Amino acid sequence: MKREALIPRPDWPKKMEDLGFGFHSIDGIYWDERACYSFTAAQIDVLETATNECHQMCIAAAQYVIDKKLYAKFAIPPEFIPLIERSWSNDEATLFGRFDFSWDGGLSSASLPNGIADSQPKMLEYNADTPTSLIEASVAQWYWLQEVKPGADQFNSIHEKLIARFQEIAKELGTTIHFTCVGDGEEDLGNLEYLRDAAMQAGIEAKFIDIAHIGWDAIAKKFADDEFQEIKTLFKLYPWEWMVREAFGRNLLDSDMRVIEPAWKMLLANKAILPILWELYPDHPNLLPAYFEPQKFATDFVKKPLLSREGANVTITSSRGEIAIPGDYGAEGFIYQAYHPVPNFRANGEDNYAVIGSWIIGDEPAGIGIREDESPVTKNTSRFLPHYFE
Repeated sequence: MKREALIPRPDWPKKMEDLGFGFHSIDGIYWDERACYSFTAAQIDVLETATNECHQMCIAAAQYVIDKKLYAKFAIPPEFIPLIERSWSNDEATLFGRFDFSWDGGLSSASLPNGIADSQPKMLEYNADTPTSLIEASVAQWYWLQEVKPGADQFNSIHEKLIARFQEIAKELGTTIHFTCVGDGEEDLGNLEYLRDAAMQAGIEAKFIDIAHIGWDAIAKKFADDEFQEIKTLFKLYPWEWMVREAFGRNLLDSDMRVIEPAWKMLLANKAILPILWELYPDHPNLLPAYFEPQKFATDFVKKPLLSREGANVTITSSRGEIAIPGDYGAEGFIYQAYHPVPNFRANGEDNYAVIGSWIIGDEPAGIGIREDESPVTKNTSRFLPHYFE
């Protein structure tokens, strides 16, 4: 795994916009082709295997949580537990998720803090409910590859697998799906429109509705769109943990509407799954030690809120001091994970901490995207860089 400096294509902004990737420069530099990452085929195999391993372990961990009734550890409102259990027992369809890995390609096998070996990708967390950076991983970097590295390959079958998965979902749920997010959120809307396009390529009638416009028929106990048509299946780019804490979301308890991602994904999108995984699979090469109790670590640990997003309220405590990211999370509780330094591909005097986001579509690994930041914590403003392998 290497970081290579590049000269950006002079017309790249227009090319990105032509692909539907209009938020390429949100908050300054977001899409960043001043550099890229190269891998070997063997390294890609390692990432694919790690993604599959982590997915299988997460499914087993969800079953364990349900069997042992461990919902209190996840700060899930008790009234929504039956909804989670029903969605799990009915095997309600999941579309996708994204694992975040720390890995330098196995370049360093030195012992890290807490005695951790660095030869394998380490799972930092699982974005299992509303994963973003999708259009950039699926489409933007693929077209970049065709122009900049035409003789190379890329770990990226995201688009094809999305279409195939939507086709499978349509066999179960029908060919009409409503797609929703907060309509004035540029990034969420861009990702949602891409997913709608993939669904339409799969033969689905994909209707957009702003989440603020979804209605509730209290007599029929049905959700309805802004044309008063029943919403039977809803794909939402809006977190479950928000919905279950909003008054309107309580209507989900009385509804038979199918939701993608399903309610059982609340378990995997919650950082509480990390200590559960470590309990079930101690010393697994793709996992980091994680606990609910802070006293398990004297130093070299990361304090993570159960429900935080984009690095909010994450605190790293190491021998070098403390790094704390502000935010609005934490009231729901925390978990404590062993500190695993994110690799820093420093160049020209600047820090470039890289995290690999590895996609799972249905039950299959599908590709990666790389986010970079000047700090060890990946945030909403972190840059996205393309990759290739030979």
